Amino acid sequence: MESPLDGQAAQQEQEHFSGSPVCDETPFSLAELMAPDRASTVGSGTAGEAVQAPVRTHVWVQPKPKRRTIFGLLLGCMLTVMKVCLPLAVIASLSFNYSEVRGASMRPGIHDRDRILVDHVSYSFVEVERGDIIVLRYPLDPSLDYIKRVVALPGDEVVIQYGGLWVNGQPVEQPYVDVKSLDPSTTLRTKVKEGHYFVLGDNRIRSSDSREFGQVKKSLVRGKVRFRIWPLDRVGLIR
Repeated sequence: MESPLDGQAAQQEQEHFSGSPVCDETPFSLAELMAPDRASTVGSGTAGEAVQAPVRTHVWVQPKPKRRTIFGLLLGCMLTVMKVCLPLAVIASLSFNYSEVRGASMRPGIHDRDRILVDHVSYSFVEVERGDIIVLRYPLDPSLDYIKRVVALPGDEVVIQYGGLWVNGQPVEQPYVDVKSLDPSTTLRTKVKEGHYFVLGDNRIRSSDSREFGQVKKSLVRGKVRFRIWPLDRVGLIR
């Protein structure tokens, strides 16, 4: 049974909302409002009108690869070659020295005007060996460079007689010496001092070497001759 107070309150509430309704749409539940397929609406500025907002979708399209031109391919190849060759060129410039031989004291192996590469690094890690061809500073004028072959090391006993060479009492085979270039008139016997080397030119009758200017200090050795780069018909390792 409705009490008089309840009836009076209901009548006042009905009179309070007797005007136009605030919203004439049927209310939606929270689940409906959050549904992905429900379009949202926004006001267009005209009374009583609503516009449906477009649903935005994101589609990723893979870009087509660019076609490389012949110029691009050549440029890429050049850059790759430069990346490889440039470090090698720097290392080579620091390790080797380009020199031109003047004179015939090392014939028949090395000729006048031959272009050679001299290794300046190896002797920092390994010792000079018998048979090595070296570039040295001329003991009587260190501003000049000579090219000679090491035939004896510190402590070795050297004998030169009748064109032959003996080291520590043993005959030394010399396939790099032309028989016609031997000097049968030279006779010499000596012992190599510590820190020195005994050097000879392969062309004995045309060579100024330890028979003339004496033993060579280790500090005067500039490097080992390894490679001939000119002339082209004789390019290769030098032994």
